[in-house]
Amino acid sequence: MVHQLAAVDQRAKIGKNVTVEPFTTIAGDVEIGEGTWIGSNVTIMDGARIGKNCRIFPGTVISAIPQDLKFDGEETQVIIGDRTTVRECVTINRGTKALGYTKIGEDCLIMATVHIAHDCVLGDHVIIVNGSALAGHVEVGDYTVMGGLSAVHQFGKIGKHVMISGGTLVRKDIPPYVKVAREPMNYAGINSVGLRRRGFTNDKIFEIQKIYRAVYQMKMNVSQASSYIEKEMLPTAERDEILEFIRNSPRGIVKGYGTGKE
Repeated sequence: MVHQLAAVDQRAKIGKNVTVEPFTTIAGDVEIGEGTWIGSNVTIMDGARIGKNCRIFPGTVISAIPQDLKFDGEETQVIIGDRTTVRECVTINRGTKALGYTKIGEDCLIMATVHIAHDCVLGDHVIIVNGSALAGHVEVGDYTVMGGLSAVHQFGKIGKHVMISGGTLVRKDIPPYVKVAREPMNYAGINSVGLRRRGFTNDKIFEIQKIYRAVYQMKMNVSQASSYIEKEMLPTAERDEILEFIRNSPRGIVKGYGTGKE
């Protein structure tokens, strides 16, 4: 299944039923899981670990060295989970000694011309739309959707089930289950449509709305809102996840629209 015009190093570990189209280059320290399709003119460099049944489209470069002046040639990786699709001309840089790898989860869709920098970690079912860019050390939670032409500041943290409007400049951390939009970026409500699609009940969505009403609409700062939520609302997995994210956000969370407070 490897085209005769592809250049595949004999040391590369290629699984069963992998297709490699012409003019693709695969280095020696590479592992590709069974059933994966690699399009033409793809470059897969040392350190790539690609899962099963993935699709890698033409022009993509995976596991090039980081665009980081501190990188000193250390052996690091790019890890891509099963069933993930990487569209045309995406660049995914491998990690540095800070973390050791860049990781993309399972069932993700990375659309054309996206850049994912060193030491980023993406969860499962993440969608990143065309032309977006993640700087180094960014974390993205499961089921997050990042609109086209968006950009995330280095060390940024994005929670699960987040919806980011196209063209957004993400300078602050985004807690789970919310939408963000506008410039500068602001909280724009709960990602209720996405949550319903993923099986969240109306009661659970209302609970999440109530939590964020305390954070963004009750004229409290973040510390006061966190204390209020902990004292006044029953503990649930979602409540505790939101509180943990807020309290462990070194950059601070996104502001509320029109409030001027963080």
